[in-house]
Amino acid sequence: MEKDLGYFVRNVDRMQYATFRAADYFIGSGVVEAGCKTVIGGRCKQSGMFWSESGAQNILALRCIHSSRRLDDFGKYRLNEQAASNNSLLLAA
Repeated sequence: MEKDLGYFVRNVDRMQYATFRAADYFIGSGVVEAGCKTVIGGRCKQSGMFWSESGAQNILALRCIHSSRRLDDFGKYRLNEQAASNNSLLLAA
């Protein structure tokens, strides 16, 4: 019981559920799980698809960037990253 009580005392700042609900924040994991199912299942679990681990990781990273509407920001970031490293070959690609 002491261990459990200590957890609540240490984490009281994180347990503002009424405030979070009033701000329409999601508290449970259901929304995150549904998002993962949509993003991952929609791309990697279709009929006839086979992925290597690295291939799946790369395509899922791009899908997450696209789904979060940050593809333009990612493109600018990559362009700046390549320019900073003076890698003109990758810039041309």
